[in-house]
Amino acid sequence: MRPDRPHRPGPPQGGPRVSENTEHDDEFTRALPFDAAAERSVLGGMLLSEDAITDVVETLDGPGDFHAPHHEVIYTAILAVQSAGQGPDPITVGNRLREQGLLVKVGGAAYLHTLVQSVPTAANAEHYAGIVRDCAIRRRLIKAGSRIVQLGYDGADATEAMDTAQAELNDAAHLREDPDIALYGDDLAEMLVELEALQRDGHATGVLTGYADLDSLTHGLHPGQMIIIAGRPALGKSTLGVDMARQAAIHDGRPVAFFSLEMSRREVQHRILSAEARVGLHHIRGGHMTDTDWERVSRRMAALKQAPLTIDATPNQTVAQIKARCRRLKQRGGLDLVVIDYLQLLSSGGGRRSETRQQEVSDMSRALKLMAKELEVPVVVLAQLNRGPEQRSDKKPQVSDLRESGSLEQDADMVILLHREDAYEKDSPRAGEADLIVGKHRNGPTATITVAAQLHYARFVDMAQT
Repeated sequence: MRPDRPHRPGPPQGGPRVSENTEHDDEFTRALPFDAAAERSVLGGMLLSEDAITDVVETLDGPGDFHAPHHEVIYTAILAVQSAGQGPDPITVGNRLREQGLLVKVGGAAYLHTLVQSVPTAANAEHYAGIVRDCAIRRRLIKAGSRIVQLGYDGADATEAMDTAQAELNDAAHLREDPDIALYGDDLAEMLVELEALQRDGHATGVLTGYADLDSLTHGLHPGQMIIIAGRPALGKSTLGVDMARQAAIHDGRPVAFFSLEMSRREVQHRILSAEARVGLHHIRGGHMTDTDWERVSRRMAALKQAPLTIDATPNQTVAQIKARCRRLKQRGGLDLVVIDYLQLLSSGGGRRSETRQQEVSDMSRALKLMAKELEVPVVVLAQLNRGPEQRSDKKPQVSDLRESGSLEQDADMVILLHREDAYEKDSPRAGEADLIVGKHRNGPTATITVAAQLHYARFVDMAQT
């Protein structure tokens, strides 16, 4: 005779609801959070009222929030029937499931009618959906916790494991932004105040790049934007990215995160010191600094020391890791600009590898754009161009030259192409000049802006400053 299973106390009053089913998580011995009655009530309300469908869809993260597989199937069928222009009810949804060969698996037509009879009104569907989503989040947290425990035992790099753990928790919570939706007139007064300030100040309040003509054209870099700076190797992409970071952090006092996947942290620091103190980069690296050089460095030390500029030169980073670190920086001291050098050195991460490198870059491009929107900061991404410019007589780059993925052009709010004639013609009359070709500008005109290339100081400057 089997001994009785020892009694386990249930959750405290008001805690997560647990179903009567006996399914247990592999890692834990307790039943996963699951409210069968709430799931049935949600589906019953949706079958009673299309208004309830709207409320439920806005509350749930998706079909996966249902714990019972047959409830997930029914939820998907209801939405499919609605999308086809039919009114979802037990008959139309039943026909849909029958066509798919799934009706018997979900309990038959009788079960659909039972769902409707289980709720007296559809008015509480949104409330029940909230319970279903709460249980789903708890289940995801339990599973994420299991994976995080494994990370602790794996013996991998602790810092990387922390980044991965934070990403696991964020994925488990399915964090969503507040919907950016309103009637046009709801915040009209606020918009007019912004317009008055804009006319008074003469420019939008974006992050300035330090190049007057570029800032005049773009009104700065704005939250949510992804800006791609692209060029062939050794033309100065990294220098341009460092310029924007030091302008925002050192000169404007804005918190900036600079991620270098190519240079070491010390190399980035050397470039910033060379540009700010106007000390030759070759003097710094070669150990040949003069007394005058040291004097120039000393004059800039206070400003450099106080700059809210974080340099992260960790190699082989993924977009998820960069996003996690940016989120921490924003929580601790704010974040106004992110610069990543450069896209093609990013790692895709995760166990699933894309079929092609083009698809991999496309996925990372989309993830970076979503990161800019979620963190509400402009994200400047440096990228390489293919060999297209070298095969043309004028060598000028085009947006279509973006390497490995056409989706870069699609996702970017702005594409700036870097071109230097003297890189191809040593005797060019434009020696020392560089063109910033704004090839795409979602919110304004395109143009070509010429700046002076002072690469011995690791910087570009406005022509007026030369």
